[in-house]
Amino acid sequence: MRTLVLIGVLAVAVPARADVGLGLFVGEPTGLDLKIGISPRSGLDLVFGWDTYRDNRDQYGHVTYLATLLVGHGESVNVPLRLGVGAAFYGDRSFSNGTNVAVRVPLELGLRFRTAPVEIYGEIALKLTFVDANNDKDDVDLDGGIGFRIYF
Repeated sequence: MRTLVLIGVLAVAVPARADVGLGLFVGEPTGLDLKIGISPRSGLDLVFGWDTYRDNRDQYGHVTYLATLLVGHGESVNVPLRLGVGAAFYGDRSFSNGTNVAVRVPLELGLRFRTAPVEIYGEIALKLTFVDANNDKDDVDLDGGIGFRIYF
């Protein structure tokens, strides 16, 4: 009986799709984007680059957990809506003045093409700095931009 149950479970099991996407994000921040799928409806997004073109192009990085809230299905594209939470770090070019650390909460809308492993997306993120090495008093910021990813 256990063998039949095991065969039944394996027959209906669907393998998790763990995509890896590599691309570019342009805006605030600007940098290389790596998205690692954890499950079909969640993933980790990593961006490494520059925080802004103001203030001597501060170095920047973030790690964000993205959950797909819903997906619209079109003929040639899927349109995922994602909400995330993560951490960002940024500082001057050499981090010599210290490192700022922030919590970020992005809302992301994508266009994932069905016939090509490409996604174009836009994002807006609330960033709350809780470690401010420079005491800039800009504890709350709104970041955003557009990007693309090629999936492997």
